[in-house]
Amino acid sequence: MATRDPRWVLKDRPSFALIIGLIVTGVCALVSFAFDVLNGEPVQFVISLALALAPVPLLLAAVLALDRMEPEPLSNLVFAFAWGAGVAVLVAGVVNSLNLRYIIDTVNLSAASARNVAATFGAPVVEESMKGLVLLGLLRFRRAEFDGPTDGIIYASMVGLGFAMSENVSYYVAALNSDQGGIGLAATVVLRGVLSPFAHPLFSSMIGIAVAYAAQRKGSDRVSAVMAGWAGAMILHGLWNGLVSYGGLRGLVIAYLVLLAVLVALIVVVVRDRRRIVALIQRYLPPYEPTKLVNRADVYMLSALSRRRQARQWAKAHGGKRGLRAMSDYQLAATELGLLHERAARHMVDEDAFHEEQRALLECMSVARADFPLSEAHLKAAAKGTPPPGYAPGAPG
Repeated sequence: MATRDPRWVLKDRPSFALIIGLIVTGVCALVSFAFDVLNGEPVQFVISLALALAPVPLLLAAVLALDRMEPEPLSNLVFAFAWGAGVAVLVAGVVNSLNLRYIIDTVNLSAASARNVAATFGAPVVEESMKGLVLLGLLRFRRAEFDGPTDGIIYASMVGLGFAMSENVSYYVAALNSDQGGIGLAATVVLRGVLSPFAHPLFSSMIGIAVAYAAQRKGSDRVSAVMAGWAGAMILHGLWNGLVSYGGLRGLVIAYLVLLAVLVALIVVVVRDRRRIVALIQRYLPPYEPTKLVNRADVYMLSALSRRRQARQWAKAHGGKRGLRAMSDYQLAATELGLLHERAARHMVDEDAFHEEQRALLECMSVARADFPLSEAHLKAAAKGTPPPGYAPGAPG
C-alpha cells in the first residue's frame, strides 16, 4: 500500500472551491478593467495598468517579509490578493458610483462636493466591507491558519494591495482624461503609488487583527472583536479620505502622520507576535529531545530569523536544493508543532485532531532530518546536542 507523503501537513492544498473562487475573482477583475477601457482609450488603459503594476512586486515583498517565521499557504495569499483586485474593487466601484449618483440627485451639492461626501462617508463603509468579506471567509474555512495577529495583518495586506492596484488603474485613467493630462497623472501616481501605497492594507489590517483574535477565541466576544475591527477600518479609512478631501495641505500632512502611527503600531504588533512564537518553540520543543528530532542546537536555530536563514544557506551549500527543501520543511514543521501545542492549550483543537497533526508534523520533521546534508562531524555534533559546523554559528554548546 502506498504511504502518504508526510509533507502533506505542510503542503498548500488548493481545493476545487479555491479554483472556482480564483476564476470568479479573475472574471471580476477583467470586468473592472473593461470599465476602465470604456472610460478612456486602450493606450491610456495600458499606461495606467503598467503604472499600477510597477510597485506591486516591491509592495508584496515588503508584506511577505513579515511572514517569514511561519509562512502562510500561497493559495490563501493569492486568493486574498485576487479578491481585492477583482470582486472587492468591482462591487465597491459599482456601489460607490450609485451612491455618488444618489447624492447628486437628492442633495443640492456640486459634483466635486458630492464626491467628497461619498468618499468620506460612503466609500469607507463599502470598500472595507468588501475587503473584509474575504477575511471572514478565511476565518470560516481556514481558521487554523490564523495563529496570531501577524497572520491577520498579512491576509488583510494582501487583499488591500490587490484592491489598491486595481483602484489605481481607474484613478490613473481618470487623470489622463482630465484637463491636466500628463501632469494630473504624475500627481496622482505620486500621491497614490508613491506616498500612500500601504493605505488600503493599513485600513484592512484593523479587520485582519480582529479576525485573528476571533480565530483564537470562543464565545460571543469573537463577534464583538470582529465588529470593533470592522469599525476601526472604516473610521481610519473615512478619516484619511476626509482629511485629504477637506483638509488641504495641512489635512494631507495629518493624514500621513496618522497612517505612520498606525504603521508603527502594526510593526510593534508583528515584533511582539514573533517573540510569542519563539517563546512557544522554546517551551514546547525541548520535551521532544528524546525523539532525536530536536536538540538544543535546533531550538537555538529556530529562535531567530537570522539563524534560520543561516541554517538554510548551510543546507543549500552542502545539500543543494534537496538540502534546502529539507531544512525549510523542518523549520516550518517545528514551528507549526509549537503553534499546535498553543492551540491545544487554548482548547481550540480536539484531542484526536491534535494527535493526528502532531504525528504528521513529527513524521515530517523526521523525513526532513533524514535529508539533512550531515557529514560525520555533523552527526557527532547532533548526537551531543551541539551545533554542527556552519549550522548555527554562535549557538551554545
